[in-house]
Amino acid sequence: MINSIGSPTHTSASHADRNYASEIDHQPVRFVHTISEAGRLLPSASQWNSIELDFHLAPQSNTTYDSLPSRYSKSFDYELVITDKKYFKRFVYVSIFIVFVVLAIVPQVQFLPHMHKHHGKSKNITLALNQALMFFDAQKSGNYPSNSPVKFRGSSGLQDGNTSNPPADLKGGFYDSGKNIKFSFPTAYTITLLSWTVIEYHDKYDSIGELDHVKDIIRWGSDYLLKIFDPPNSTTAPIIIYSQVGSNHTNGYNDVTCWQRPEDMNYTRPVSACNETASDLAGEIMAALSAASIVFKDDTGYSIKLIQSAEKLFEVATKNDTGHHQGTYTAVEDCGGQARMYYDSSGYQDELIWGGTWLFFATGNTSYLGYATSNFGAAEGEETASEQGVFYWNSKLTANAVLLTRIRYFHDLGYPYEVGLGSSSNKIDLLICSYLSREIYSRTPGGLILLRPDHGEPLQFAATASFLGKLYSDYLELLRRSGVSCSREFYSVEMLREFSVSQVNYILGDNPMKMSYMVGFGNKYPTHVHHRAASIPWDDQHYSCPEGDRWLYSTDPNPNILYGAMVAGPDMFDNFLDDRDKPWFTEPTIASNAGLVAALIALHDPPYKSSNSNGTNLGIDLTGIFKNLQLVPPGT
Repeated sequence: MINSIGSPTHTSASHADRNYASEIDHQPVRFVHTISEAGRLLPSASQWNSIELDFHLAPQSNTTYDSLPSRYSKSFDYELVITDKKYFKRFVYVSIFIVFVVLAIVPQVQFLPHMHKHHGKSKNITLALNQALMFFDAQKSGNYPSNSPVKFRGSSGLQDGNTSNPPADLKGGFYDSGKNIKFSFPTAYTITLLSWTVIEYHDKYDSIGELDHVKDIIRWGSDYLLKIFDPPNSTTAPIIIYSQVGSNHTNGYNDVTCWQRPEDMNYTRPVSACNETASDLAGEIMAALSAASIVFKDDTGYSIKLIQSAEKLFEVATKNDTGHHQGTYTAVEDCGGQARMYYDSSGYQDELIWGGTWLFFATGNTSYLGYATSNFGAAEGEETASEQGVFYWNSKLTANAVLLTRIRYFHDLGYPYEVGLGSSSNKIDLLICSYLSREIYSRTPGGLILLRPDHGEPLQFAATASFLGKLYSDYLELLRRSGVSCSREFYSVEMLREFSVSQVNYILGDNPMKMSYMVGFGNKYPTHVHHRAASIPWDDQHYSCPEGDRWLYSTDPNPNILYGAMVAGPDMFDNFLDDRDKPWFTEPTIASNAGLVAALIALHDPPYKSSNSNGTNLGIDLTGIFKNLQLVPPGT
């Protein structure tokens, strides 16, 4: 016999019981009813909903009354029959125990810190973000600030620009990587991306005490970009854009052949200059200045200066449709310089529409948006197959589509922009599906997405994919959308966030090497980073170029920890060599770290209070990016 509560049959009720039930139908008895909303046990003249309450928990009596049937119904109407009281008592004991456990746990859960469990984070994102920003302090050139958290750096590059013709003040900016060269193109990209993260997530930065820090980094870069762009005094004079300081285009020792701290440099550092036909460089600089102007909107004078410089650059860079060149292949003989080896731009259309889009946000002038939307198709035609869906220093089209989609979702302008904006949102939905489907982009055995498998240095691409994925998921949640559909597949917001988390967690140590690829984070991280300043002791000694070589080839760990630097990363099989002489594994760059900072702040838990007014606390500023949109008519 199966022991059960609520059996569908009456076979366990005896013939005597049924006779007794028939008799009590004619007696004025009262039955125990269900519990009322007030919590009191109510009497009833009905036998509905009743059940025998004798659990045999009290001492048993030997009187003859024990053999009498209970005057309470055995729930014939609901067919609830207790066929084995031993098992029923076990059930009751277990139920009471569970109730007590739940009552004990619930109050404790209520006092736990608020967490977004759907993020599934297992890493200390706050610490990672603190350290990732420190890397930019380690890369500063010029008069080094005394309050910097990085103590193995000092003033350097104070003669930068003296050798240009005419001489220019090019102090400041950032060293690009482990080399002591300053490249304008990736610097501008870095400032654009960091500014974007502040515009979207400034509440998050503020809640962890990093808002002033990241704004200092952006201003350090913006000040330098204002120096490298020299607007002419007349409308007919050629424009000058300094693209690079430092090179290997000299005899003897130079920034590539000499392994030396920036503070010890005494060799010649040539300067490369371009004109407005270096359209990719011009587009990225105007994007950076425009985005930074929104970050510093409270500093009116500085913000206006940034906007005016960006508008001037846009004017001269877009006036002649037949005179565009990539910065590395422009008609100016020395434009690009060393960038031809390290930052070989593959096109310029994406940078020009990128600059136009950010100018629209900075000024509200829809003529800039008109330029961006009308030229978006041309930029798509210029995009190479290997660049599709990738956001990094050389490819802005995907990120630009996210910005245009943001306009469509939260500040739709209607005609004549709806076609271009709609095309962008479709592009982003397809991109998100490609991140999650695994049919377009493969992954390493450890789960790292390979957006450019033949390129190497995969972490920079995974970091920006994580950022765009999380940012777009925030947009979807603000719209109360549950996900995106592509063909026959549907991908939820939760799946998109899990993807973003998985890529950052891989970078921070959840990988087959069990190594954090951000220096200083976790128990195991690269200690032989390809970086001149980090690898040479900070001991008040001057080391010449020949003396520096011993640090390059030393098997000892770097004497200085380059906190927050994300190295290039593993190969496509998750293998990594911690070797200073193998920069394709161990060299960090400012552009790559900007992507990491973006992903970390996007994934960081929101503060308890947020700028968003829609009721969903995601730590994102829904309207701040639109503050300057006064809908200035085209052509004004």
